[in-house]
Amino acid sequence: IKILMFNNKIYGLTKGQYSPTSELGKVTKSTPMGSLDFPFNPPSLALGAQSTFVARTIDREQKHLGEVLKRAHAHKGCSFVEIYQNCNIFNDGAFSELTDRETKLEMKLTLEHSKPMLFGAENNRGIVLEGSKLKSVELNGEYSVDDILVHDENDKNLGMLLSEATYDPELPTPVGIIYQEDKQTYDELMEQQIADSKSKNPNPSIDELLHSGNTWEVK
Repeated sequence: IKILMFNNKIYGLTKGQYSPTSELGKVTKSTPMGSLDFPFNPPSLALGAQSTFVARTIDREQKHLGEVLKRAHAHKGCSFVEIYQNCNIFNDGAFSELTDRETKLEMKLTLEHSKPMLFGAENNRGIVLEGSKLKSVELNGEYSVDDILVHDENDKNLGMLLSEATYDPELPTPVGIIYQEDKQTYDELMEQQIADSKSKNPNPSIDELLHSGNTWEVK
């Protein structure tokens, strides 16, 4: 199953009510004094539900979007992709900080497997692991590239930390492959089980099967 979730932080098709991913305090027709719900975190739910492919991309980043969708399509198992999408009628600029040329390099962390998590206009900022939390740092005398956390898309613990960074104002928003795992699917396991059963009894008798196990006669 390939799940594509289009997130524009609003219920646009029903004329602009707040949605589960709307920010706290969002003023809409259904929340004139501001939403009281903390926004829902879709990648965290997907990871908790044991999805073996979790990613995020942005509608306006067409090259990146295409690469992520190709990876999701090729993945064996459940793929979940959150796609940040603008709603220019009811929530215009929902993700402008991640798409505007002036801000996107400072606000967005593009994840690449086996590469350090660098961001910023000159890649002069990065992510380090401090205890059990991610922290944004500047590359200066105190921190160098060697200190920056390297992305491992096969590390589920790291994937959870990255998904939680979504609503942390001190961290950039991660986009890319958050987590992926090569794991046998239900279909593969079922086909293997059927093949094993056939190998043990290649020429089964239907009559024997019908009269085996718990049977009884009705008189």
